[in-house]
Amino acid sequence: MKRGRKTSVPAMEVEVMLDLRCRAAGKANPGVAKPEAAARTARVTRLMALAVKYQEMVDRGELRDYADIARLGYVSRARITQIMNLANLAPDIQEELLFPACSLPTERRLRQLTRLIGWAEQRLSWRDLLVIGNPCIFN
Repeated sequence: MKRGRKTSVPAMEVEVMLDLRCRAAGKANPGVAKPEAAARTARVTRLMALAVKYQEMVDRGELRDYADIARLGYVSRARITQIMNLANLAPDIQEELLFPACSLPTERRLRQLTRLIGWAEQRLSWRDLLVIGNPCIFN
């Protein structure tokens, strides 16, 4: 028996129109309201809060290690390590990240701070980062 196409099945044609033009970076959809800048929490603030929460979960034994966090969050272990390294910052820097008084540097720029072991060195580099990127006035 030869397998062939059944003639009793009707054929269907579909025409699809796609708009493949790229939107310019930073421009929102015209129909979507953009939240106020003041109402949004900075990404680095959210990451700092996650680092604190995850460290508490590991300390309480809810999670074994950072690999568990990576598996549960569907991210790489390397990314979790980057986020968790924020918990190695000096306490006053962590506080400024969690409760910012002015705009903050990006998490990527903060990675150089997390490599410094001494808190005094971190604080000096933190001031440099803020002065370079921000017009914040320090007391």
